[in-house]
Amino acid sequence: MKKRLLTFLLIAFSIAINAQTIFGKWYNKDETGKIDSVIEVYEKDGKAFAKIIEIAHPKGQNGVCDLCEGKNKGKKILGLNILADLEKDGNEWSEGTILAPNNGKIYTCYIELIDPNKLKIRAYIGVSLLGRTVYWERAGA
Repeated sequence: MKKRLLTFLLIAFSIAINAQTIFGKWYNKDETGKIDSVIEVYEKDGKAFAKIIEIAHPKGQNGVCDLCEGKNKGKKILGLNILADLEKDGNEWSEGTILAPNNGKIYTCYIELIDPNKLKIRAYIGVSLLGRTVYWERAGA
């Protein structure tokens, strides 16, 4: 009985710890509220990055970033890194960039965990006031 209780507590603790982080898999939704992709946010060298790991629409499975420039031009959107070099700053991860595959543009951005299952992404050019905010929901939540 003690082993089962200890196992349960360890699992519950692991889930609680994981839910308090930006890292993991997140749903990105389209304008209608349907999930259009799954994004994985991961850490590398103390910075946050993210890539597209699933695309919901069959037509998008083989899509490439034709409008991207530089190293991303012509790359498959599935597997494409879209967030780069975000550094932890209090409750936010900032001073990084986000790539919008639909138009090929790269924006300055910051992300913030609003609650364990909701991530705020603010993309902008120049000043944060001149930008757009989207929210991702934790996958499997």
